[in-house]
Amino acid sequence: MPTPDLFDALRLADATPVQAARRLLGSYLEVDGPGGTVRMRIVEVEAYGGPPDSRFPDPASHGYRGRSDRNTVMFGDAGHLYVYRSYGIHWCGNISYGPVGQCGGVLMRAGEIVAGDQLARSRRLTARTDPQLACGPGNLGSAMAIDQNFNGAAVCTANSPVRLLRGPRIPAAAVGHGPRVGVSTAQDRPWRFWDERSPAVSKYRRAAPLRVSEPLVDGGGSTT
Repeated sequence: MPTPDLFDALRLADATPVQAARRLLGSYLEVDGPGGTVRMRIVEVEAYGGPPDSRFPDPASHGYRGRSDRNTVMFGDAGHLYVYRSYGIHWCGNISYGPVGQCGGVLMRAGEIVAGDQLARSRRLTARTDPQLACGPGNLGSAMAIDQNFNGAAVCTANSPVRLLRGPRIPAAAVGHGPRVGVSTAQDRPWRFWDERSPAVSKYRRAAPLRVSEPLVDGGGSTT
């Protein structure tokens, strides 16, 4: 499979939460981990904002209470990997967006493995089918071998062990959106986006009206 071009971090540097999530949907993530390289197509994402005094205040964000050693990547340059541990078990990966100093991250919730599938299967022995390999942020982290060692990786650079690559644009008609999953506050904010055509997307799809001013689908997509 040919290697796609790197994703341009500038497309995330000026993005709103909705734009960042939409632009990342359909792109590829490639990780050089133990045993080799695995590549996936990102098919489900969730956007998160920042503190109360930020442009996009978000009580569900790890950065809502301000900058810390844990979340500092979310306040830095766009196009970096923010890794955190969920419930002390699973490593989850986010990609930062927005200008330096503005907190923002897009959680990768699900992906389709497109290269290195045997290696991904060896890391996800409980997955019964290939669509289950990277379905859910914790499973995605396991299949891609994402852990704390990759925190802060510049994913839009060629020499990074974690690389974000351009993918084919998902047609607007195939993009679903709805509330975020597993958050205790701002549950109904519809900043979760997914590819309706993908069997790897998580099953929870309760829809909600968009309550932000920016358009649901920006004009750039994931390939420009």
